[in-house]
Amino acid sequence: MPSLLADVKNLLADLMGRYQSQVDYLAIRLEEAEETDILLRGDRIETLSEGLSIGGQVRACYRGGWGFSSFNRLSTLEDRIGEAITAAKLIGTETTILAPIPIIQDSCNLPLTGTDPRQIPLAEKKELCDRYGQILRSVDPCIATIAVRYNDSTQRIILITSEGTLLEQSWVDMEMRFAATARNGETVQTGRETTGSRKAYQDLTNLDQQVRSAALRAVNSLALPPVKGNVYTVVIDPILSGLFVHEAFGHLSEADMTYQNPDLLEVMTLGRQFGPKNLQIFDGAAPTGHRGSYFYDDEGTPATTTQLIQDGALVGRLHSRETAGKLGEVPTGNARCLNYHFPPLVRMTNTWIERGDTAVEDLLSDVKEGVYARNWLGGMTNGEMFTFTAGEAWMIRNGKLEEPVRDVTLSGNVFTTLADIEAIGDDFYWDESGGCGKGGQNGLPVGCGGPSLRLRNVVVGGEAID
Repeated sequence: MPSLLADVKNLLADLMGRYQSQVDYLAIRLEEAEETDILLRGDRIETLSEGLSIGGQVRACYRGGWGFSSFNRLSTLEDRIGEAITAAKLIGTETTILAPIPIIQDSCNLPLTGTDPRQIPLAEKKELCDRYGQILRSVDPCIATIAVRYNDSTQRIILITSEGTLLEQSWVDMEMRFAATARNGETVQTGRETTGSRKAYQDLTNLDQQVRSAALRAVNSLALPPVKGNVYTVVIDPILSGLFVHEAFGHLSEADMTYQNPDLLEVMTLGRQFGPKNLQIFDGAAPTGHRGSYFYDDEGTPATTTQLIQDGALVGRLHSRETAGKLGEVPTGNARCLNYHFPPLVRMTNTWIERGDTAVEDLLSDVKEGVYARNWLGGMTNGEMFTFTAGEAWMIRNGKLEEPVRDVTLSGNVFTTLADIEAIGDDFYWDESGGCGKGGQNGLPVGCGGPSLRLRNVVVGGEAID
């Protein structure tokens, strides 16, 4: 790997040899990152930066206790190793249980299919943001504020462990976010779009229609009536399906959420039926070409594809080596950290609902009165409860799409909602806009996918019924 990190492998091997006998497990992860960040707000560039950072982390485990230390000067590495070992020994009181994985000796780069963003001058990236900003502003005079965010990052890492793994890998990630807020008197509406890629800079350069649609949604929503709050049958598009499976179900599948929570572990018992027989849910970094794709996680576990729901029943969980060991299950390659400042946590990668066999038009045909919701504006979860706001929506009457409505929020309990899936569409879409947050590590790239779904008994918030 052509990197400043390549010169330090001998140092890492020497330090590992000297300190590994003091603990049950020791890992050193070095990282070199290049990043471009641009933020356009209104007609002003607020952020325009390029940077290179080099740093690392040390993780030590002794009698089940973990010590962690991060650094940005290689000259302090030996001191940081000592700190991590000391911390682990201070808190370790049990038995270290880490599920076994293969010893890895590998060097790999996640391949690009087009232009590397590092080959594009900063001025050209700024021009791209300016162009998209002008598109947002030009849609209508009632556009009050706009924002365009561009980011690309290249990370190269070396991971060495006391078990003998020596892993080098690198990847490039790119993301753009767009927002337009329209105002008419006291009425304010916002439209948003986000896209990302791990494949090519060109994936970000032809988004004019997507950018314009964000502003148009904001403008058009000003004149729409709010939805009448009620319990409806709701049809959601693949983007909302992907958001639902990630936010509402995926986080509950992360084993570090369950193995220390007996109540949740009881709810998430393998074999329990949660949804209809035709419901299949997966997560995995092994599928290529998505923002959650990689070869190895940040513990050196090879990427996998894990089935979480099979024929409506819970059959799998997402694991680090520790959670897999404590639950007597198999590591899934889901231990990820945002960067060297943070320890790996159990995180999703690419999460999706498999397509079904119901034609999309037939999802609407049996609905006497309901809501069709498309795209997303925002959302939040609290344990098994969720609330999502649709980017746009229409009423369904007698199987037909009728008047558009705004301010559509969908709320419910994830387990109840899974059981209330009435039909699964035969369409499918991968949404590469995801940036996942957990434990203070926000913006971790993920992919989400799914088909359209028809859900019964969804609480739809909006204007109160008279």
